[in-house]
Amino acid sequence: MTRKIIWFTALALGISFLSQAETPTTALPLGLPPVAVGSDAAVTTPIRPAVPEDPNAPVRDVQLPFALIAPPPGTFALRGTRPEGQIEFGVRSDEVVSQATLDLEFMPSPSLIPQESHIKIYLNDELMGVTALTTEDLGKTNRVQIPIDPRYISDFNRLRLVFVGHYQNICENPTNSALWLDISKSSSLNLRFQALPLKNELSHFPEPFFDSRDNRPLNIPMVFAGQPDLAQQRAAAILASWFGSKAQWRGQSFPALFNQLPSQHAIVFATNQHRPDFLKDYPPVKAPTIEMISHPDNPYVKLLLIQGRDDNDLLTAVNGIAQGNILFRGQNLTVDKVEQLLPRQPYDAPNWVRTDRPMTFSELQQYAGQLQTVGIEPGPISLGMNLPPDLFLIRSTGIDMYLKYRYTTPRIQDGSHLNISLNNQFVQAYSLIPEKEQDGKLLGIPLRQGLIASEKTVNIPALKLEAINQIRFDFDYTTLVASGTEGRCETYSVALNHAVIDGSSTIDFSGYLHFIAMPDLRAFANASFPFSRLADLSQTMVLVNKQPQPAQISALLNALGNVGAQTGYPALAMTLIDDWSQAKGIDADILMIGTIPPELRDEKKISLLVEATQSWVKQPMRQLPLPGMEVQQDDATPDSKTTISSEGAMAAIIGVQSPFNDQRSIVALLADSPRGFELMNNALLDSSKRAAVFGSVAVIRESGVNSLSVGDIYYVGHLPWWERIWHLLATHPVWLAVVATSVVVILALLLWRGLRAYSRSRLSPEERD
Repeated sequence: MTRKIIWFTALALGISFLSQAETPTTALPLGLPPVAVGSDAAVTTPIRPAVPEDPNAPVRDVQLPFALIAPPPGTFALRGTRPEGQIEFGVRSDEVVSQATLDLEFMPSPSLIPQESHIKIYLNDELMGVTALTTEDLGKTNRVQIPIDPRYISDFNRLRLVFVGHYQNICENPTNSALWLDISKSSSLNLRFQALPLKNELSHFPEPFFDSRDNRPLNIPMVFAGQPDLAQQRAAAILASWFGSKAQWRGQSFPALFNQLPSQHAIVFATNQHRPDFLKDYPPVKAPTIEMISHPDNPYVKLLLIQGRDDNDLLTAVNGIAQGNILFRGQNLTVDKVEQLLPRQPYDAPNWVRTDRPMTFSELQQYAGQLQTVGIEPGPISLGMNLPPDLFLIRSTGIDMYLKYRYTTPRIQDGSHLNISLNNQFVQAYSLIPEKEQDGKLLGIPLRQGLIASEKTVNIPALKLEAINQIRFDFDYTTLVASGTEGRCETYSVALNHAVIDGSSTIDFSGYLHFIAMPDLRAFANASFPFSRLADLSQTMVLVNKQPQPAQISALLNALGNVGAQTGYPALAMTLIDDWSQAKGIDADILMIGTIPPELRDEKKISLLVEATQSWVKQPMRQLPLPGMEVQQDDATPDSKTTISSEGAMAAIIGVQSPFNDQRSIVALLADSPRGFELMNNALLDSSKRAAVFGSVAVIRESGVNSLSVGDIYYVGHLPWWERIWHLLATHPVWLAVVATSVVVILALLLWRGLRAYSRSRLSPEERD
């Protein structure tokens, strides 16, 4: 931030403002003078770059469409009571924006008064431009290009659009349906980024390799001298999982390079004996060393060198980064000692809701201000909750939530409500009474408002909870903004309403058992379960090929990076092996990368899965026998067998029970080519494709994802015997009917015999005879 301010200040005097003729046009290339279409009063003054372009500095032009950066669904619907829309974007620390243009497409209401109605554009609360609406603009699609002064662009930015609409000169009502302006999702923000020269300084690490202001998927190549051994693969996998925990929702990929110079920011692993050719003349190290250097051919690209005398030094250096035990400073540093952290406990992943105690909303919030809202019609407050997939909630009556909230007193007592929704499903509405604070308790999720005399409850079936959940609070106000009769008008000043969900509110998932039917690839795709049961993967064994190719190394790094992103913790205790015999007798879940080991192909429990995949795994012309390809429902089972031939890239995710432990699972990530592994990683990062992964086998092709439930079902977790009986009967309604009928018959017989014995006891001996 300081570098950018100095840079901008030093060059601000070089900026000039030129006038622009009014000429209708369509979207222009970035850097050409912007022109307003159909708007006489549009601000069209072009602004020269705040930073003169260095001919040697890399430049990239980026178009940020509103469909991607604007709040869902990407279209701004500006109204009289909600006249503002906002988008946010960041700028990396190693880049600066030299040019910026807002390409705005919109349609205003035909009932607006021309010239008096207009749109204002703010960047970080600085007015960038005003576009007045003419008679020709009303009721039709318009496109206008508005320059953005790059001097006001910082590391984190808010672009705000404000609609000022008028439909009559007197007695206007902000809620009138004539006040509207829709901004299309095809609008875009066009930016030209120019690279900045960076010093080889580690004090800003993990920048520039990961920058939290960059919303793009993280892409960091990892370079090895040659085919890496197990220790080097493990070091790279731990580092990939750490970077994944930083990337979170952005997505991540880690291309593996063998003795190849990367063209972007990258990580390089090197020992004194084995190092890439471009580091052959680099001096040897005497301890685990972390160093930042410039790319030999491009000073704007940085390389992070993880060096050591041997492989153990590489692991020490990586563990120092992942555990945060070292203070980054200078161009290079040595890691003298890494203190071991306390072992992780089950289900304590930082990104998951705690299941051993109630969790406050302040622990769940992801950014400052998430739990408050403001406006004439305040926007919703949303809170995400990630749960362990094996949380057993089938017989739960509900989840305890203690809710505290504050809000502006409604002007009208009746008609204002707090609406609560879970996963886009309405739960309950509560009146906003003229009290400053409400205190309550949600139980399943039932709510009791404690500051008033009455008690209200609402039940949310626990089955509506998933691995990834979102609870939403909507404060809907009924506000009197104008009134009167014909010839007499009363107007009111519009006041903003404020609402806050208190951070001390809690939700309690403690006391629930853990039990799940497996295989369940949905649990793996959404939460990396069962490996994520322990966030450091201390009970996970990863099986790789003895002679891995770059695509298989990338698949390993991507898989571990995805685990780190979903748990929020690096895989520090993961075990890596390349010999299937080492897995026997070890109490661990197994993640396989590559192909199915020969020893496992004889297992009867996975014969169906092997039959469905082995032909395309090994053969050039992949004959893929998959039953029931046209599957629409999650619980679909195959009822036929179809043989499909394909030459396109394919991948598969297979889940089976471990042959060594009934409570352990095996997940195999298989592909037939580098493109197949790429398809797999893209599917696991794409929310729409990830939703199609379920059951025991998911086949991934260019056309999409097809999932099936085949093979045996097994259970992981523990339930008391009476719970197991209820669960068994609940999942088999026929057996439930048989058992219920049998119980009724037996009770009837016992009751009949009891009544008959009692009747006989009342008779005299003569009568009994």
